[in-house]
Amino acid sequence: MSATSLLDNSHYEQACDQAIAMCDGNLRSTIKALIMANEYLEAELEELRAAISADCIPETSRSKMRSSAA
Repeated sequence: MSATSLLDNSHYEQACDQAIAMCDGNLRSTIKALIMANEYLEAELEELRAAISADCIPETSRSKMRSSAA
């Protein structure tokens, strides 16, 4: 991450405001929703890793994932 992107918090500020608004201003509900979303994404990632390890994903999809991660 570049120094410029670290200093530009506007994207994160906007995302925080949006998440809080979606939870009617309740900060505890917002944090809970974010934790739940993170756990869901971690589970999805683990399933994808398992599928890749078991060669259940086509090589073309692997190539796309590698290029987008770079």
